Amino acid sequence: MKSFSVKAFGTAAGKNPLAPLTINRREAGPTDVEMEILYCGVCHSDIHQARSEWPGTVYPCVPGHEIVGRVTKVGNKVTQFKVGDTSAVGCMVDSCRTCNHCQSGLEQYCLNYATFTYNSPDKHLGGHTWGGYSSHIVVDESFALKVPAGLDLAATAPLLCAGITTYSPLKHWKVTAGKKVGIVGLGGLGHMGVKFARAFGAHVVLFTTSANKVGDGLRLGAHEVVLSTDPEAMAKHTGSFDFILDCVSALHDINAYMNLIKLDGTLTLVGVPEKPLAVSAFSLILPRKNLAGSCIGGIAETQEMLNFCAEHKIVSEIELIPIQKINEAWERMLKQDIKYRFVIDVASLKN
Repeated sequence: MKSFSVKAFGTAAGKNPLAPLTINRREAGPTDVEMEILYCGVCHSDIHQARSEWPGTVYPCVPGHEIVGRVTKVGNKVTQFKVGDTSAVGCMVDSCRTCNHCQSGLEQYCLNYATFTYNSPDKHLGGHTWGGYSSHIVVDESFALKVPAGLDLAATAPLLCAGITTYSPLKHWKVTAGKKVGIVGLGGLGHMGVKFARAFGAHVVLFTTSANKVGDGLRLGAHEVVLSTDPEAMAKHTGSFDFILDCVSALHDINAYMNLIKLDGTLTLVGVPEKPLAVSAFSLILPRKNLAGSCIGGIAETQEMLNFCAEHKIVSEIELIPIQKINEAWERMLKQDIKYRFVIDVASLKN
């Protein structure tokens, strides 16, 4: 298959900083969409994967799966996109499309493993897939998304991971008006969870360990903000939540939040702590409660989420950076020195 060279930022080894490199993209086939990448969000999973903190990293690694771009070429069988359209790519670029999960619009749970935007086997060129820290990407139109008019494009980029990761479980567990919903952690995921839960009509309570995030939590849509380090404040909410979305990726006491769930309520994990969380059996069985997990969303649901964001004027809170500051941004992320998502201005790759 023919290919072309594009500029990118990536790393040749887990201990190396990210640096400029050149990668190959396939020429657009009959059902493919080629995009010039305009913006790429920076996800904590980029750090985990590039630094081999998660298993299976293949090098060189080019991260990035929160991509907003402009269509520059379409294959002759493409029906949903035309040159000049504003488009997006999230965490997946393909799946088997035939298993029960894929047929149900749950490509993220493909029984034969989805092809992720980076660090998955590349079915077309061989080797592995490259992410959005690059100037262009080529993807089958079935895995490309339309960005509705009116959204700030840079602030839309994190919706492709942080947005759908929080939207999907809130929708699946039927968060609506009249429900009491907790969001644990006000970071890249949590701040989107607050916005969505409020837009769904729920009574939203944010839990944070940081007193300096109380004001932001209220500004972003929480009705109440509780300092989880305050036992009395936590105790006031015992057994009262229909649903809690846990967005924390550090070790924490999950039983403290299970104690806040009411009968038949659910706590869903979307954060990914490095080590297993200790769960007390009693926090699940008295009274009967559910502990669950959720991972991004399918393509149709991601498009639904983007349309919802356009209707409700929801985007991420971002800091826009040139790609040359990506290593500095990663270090700041590890120190939680960001409110609440970095986004790369990919035009800086030309510098």
